[in-house]
Amino acid sequence: MPRWAGVLPGAVFRHLVDGRDPPHADGNGIRSHAGQNAGESMQGIYRQIYERSLERPDEFWAEAAEALHWDRRWDRVLDDSRAPFYRWFAGGRLNTCYNAVDRHVRAGRGAQPAIIHDSPVTGTKRVITYGELLDLVARFAGALVQRGVRHGDRVIIYMPMVPEALVAMLACARIGAIHSVVFGGFAAHELATRIDDCKPVMIVAASCGIEPGRVVQYKPLIDRAIEEAAHKPRHCIVLQRPEATAALTAGRDLDWQAAMAAAHPVDCVAVEATDPLYILYTSGTTGQPKGVVRDHGGHATALLWSMRHIYGMQPGEVFWAASDVGWVVGHSYICYAPLLNGSTTIVYEGKPVGTPDAGAFWRVIAEHKVAAMFTAPTAFRAIRKEDPEGEHVRRYDLAHFRTLFLAGERCDPDTLLWAEAQLGVPVIDHWWQTETGWAIAANPAGVELLPVKPGSPTLPMPGYDVRILDEEGQEVSGPGTIGAVVVKLPLPPSCLPTLWQADDRYRQAYLSRYPGYYLTGDAGYVDADGYVFIMSRIDDIINVAGHRLSTGGMEEVLAGHPAVAECAVIGVADTLKGELPMGFVVLKSGVTKPEAEVMKELVAKVRDEIGPVAAFKLVAVVKRLPKTRSGKILRGIMKKIADDMPFNMPATIDDPAILDEIAEALQGLGYANAKHDRDR
Repeated sequence: MPRWAGVLPGAVFRHLVDGRDPPHADGNGIRSHAGQNAGESMQGIYRQIYERSLERPDEFWAEAAEALHWDRRWDRVLDDSRAPFYRWFAGGRLNTCYNAVDRHVRAGRGAQPAIIHDSPVTGTKRVITYGELLDLVARFAGALVQRGVRHGDRVIIYMPMVPEALVAMLACARIGAIHSVVFGGFAAHELATRIDDCKPVMIVAASCGIEPGRVVQYKPLIDRAIEEAAHKPRHCIVLQRPEATAALTAGRDLDWQAAMAAAHPVDCVAVEATDPLYILYTSGTTGQPKGVVRDHGGHATALLWSMRHIYGMQPGEVFWAASDVGWVVGHSYICYAPLLNGSTTIVYEGKPVGTPDAGAFWRVIAEHKVAAMFTAPTAFRAIRKEDPEGEHVRRYDLAHFRTLFLAGERCDPDTLLWAEAQLGVPVIDHWWQTETGWAIAANPAGVELLPVKPGSPTLPMPGYDVRILDEEGQEVSGPGTIGAVVVKLPLPPSCLPTLWQADDRYRQAYLSRYPGYYLTGDAGYVDADGYVFIMSRIDDIINVAGHRLSTGGMEEVLAGHPAVAECAVIGVADTLKGELPMGFVVLKSGVTKPEAEVMKELVAKVRDEIGPVAAFKLVAVVKRLPKTRSGKILRGIMKKIADDMPFNMPATIDDPAILDEIAEALQGLGYANAKHDRDR
């Protein structure tokens, strides 16, 4: 019997093992134990919920919104008067901070932990209860108000993984200010572009961030960014950390502790449901970042629904999203969703390996009794590379742990199956984007755990009418046919209503290619059971002698080799075939087989499993792959280096030196002959 027998919703598990009736779900997915036909498929419960969300969206989302506290009910659930600029809960008024903090204290949960800060890089731990969080947030909101921050003003937050980052976000929400969190340590120029785009009145920052073995000073980067930017924020509040004290600019900068000491707590301000809660910048193709806008009402409604029905989390349970507050995962599932649900969230300042070893994640799960975890597949590849046999897992008691969720990039089946074998719990891949703020496709563990198909994030979630279109904008001929993955408008609550002060750019980037649909930018297919498979970005579909092939499919094959820890496949220009696939593989620690032999086996493996049509003959073994700080592999940059094309250094790159290593590997294969210039 699998270990998760005791932690899945009981009736669901009984149905899985002995055919007894699973729990019946009401129209909005709340589990009860009413009867149900024994012969109904495992998709039966969820399918009813999903179809209702598409057929009667106003009714579905109105019921979901009832779980929140509203200062004024909405006039319209879905306002389509300015389509394709749809708005949710128009006329409604609420406060996200009240729903995430005050509401739980008033309900008697003030003594429950709200935030656990676990920082192996500083050797410190801290627990903040909901009551303590309310005091911190109300006082910091008072500090903002004291310095002239008002409803609708923008505040940039530039902080590492410390609880004060969440305090600052919630304080902005409390007074109706719009926060824009920028990943701590981002380059000064990138910070300057965001300052000029959203024009903040205030920057909230820490003196430094801490990486294994080094301290990253933030204040010099902030000073350079403000100097470069045309817009000048009026004030900067700095959290002084003991690892590095920042010099403050007189008249502009203020110490966090001093600001808190002088502040008076303020109450929540009711805002329009359609008002912006935050702006989160994502990379743009023009070099100008795109400011994704998230509203209050739709965001809170969808995130609370997702915590209970996708992640299966109850109030009081511990949830851990191992990400960063600078990314969308940190916004949705470190800060807002767990707190809206009355759960405990973990703020982890460390790495999956090296702080101190490949058992870091298991230590946190065991010590804090984590019920569910959310991280990126790249974290598990790093752990597997260092500990392929899972020896560290067996050192810890993971009895409270019941589900692992993976997202942020495509999860290869080999990584998913390895994690499942080591942990003995369901491992659920799910798919979403910065633009959506929550899962487009997932396995709804809080409703019913559907059969897992490795390589698929399972089924579309409520409100997402996912279609697969060909290059002409027509739906593909049948199951299994790869095309552009799109979502029929309107998008469900929480998804971006537009880009910050850029309606035309929003329309051009997401809506113009296939009118009536949102372009996800991903390529994939839907199988006969309705399961979604995301194979690659649209740009990663390569054309080999007229055959359209998915690089993701080839990566899946390479990752299945027992010596491979992680891999990437790109398409490189070829005068004869148009493009050829090229693979890069990182080997697991301890592999003794000669690299030439491994590469020969990989070429044969792709030929056997995909076919000669793939023309896969180019493969290189590298020490590491170039990635963003959130773990996404920079395949587009690798392709440009291979094809001797100019490129701009990505602002989010984890270590630019890796590109030199990739160029050297490419040169060994006869590519990247132009001088590699990292400043391009």
